[in-house]
Amino acid sequence: MADKLTIRELNALDACGFEHRLGSVFEHAPWIARRAAVRRPFASRDELHRAMLDVIASASDEERLGLLCGHPDLAGKAVIAGEVTADSRREQQGAGLDRLTAAEYETFHALNRCYRQKFGFPFILAVKGKTKQDILAAFAARIDRDAAVERREAIDQVGRIGAFRIADIVTD
Repeated sequence: MADKLTIRELNALDACGFEHRLGSVFEHAPWIARRAAVRRPFASRDELHRAMLDVIASASDEERLGLLCGHPDLAGKAVIAGEVTADSRREQQGAGLDRLTAAEYETFHALNRCYRQKFGFPFILAVKGKTKQDILAAFAARIDRDAAVERREAIDQVGRIGAFRIADIVTD
């Protein structure tokens, strides 16, 4: 990971540099950084995060669904095969999802499949600081929700993930 930038240094980047540094904050959605760049200068990391969340809120339903679908399944096959972003891999490893037993892996796989079938996008949870038990409890709490409620929750979780990632890139 590159050295952290101050908010002042980030504001001074050209549009391409800004997108390059922040394009991975939201999984496979550099368009969020691109659209947020025009709102500079940002006074703080929190203001930057709010601007990026505003971009998501003003996006089309199709773009928001694409944002959700860009996330990998937790403990899914793509993670095991190493086919996810470095951020996702690091976050899932931090939650212990790379050290599941065969039975736990099957449980996650079944929950991921059920969730995706019901909602049309992967289960998304900001896993930083969480254990596999916390994640399983979140699956259980959210699987029976109304689709509109769960979609809002998934977008909120994407925002939390984004805040963690911004904090890894930018200082105030």
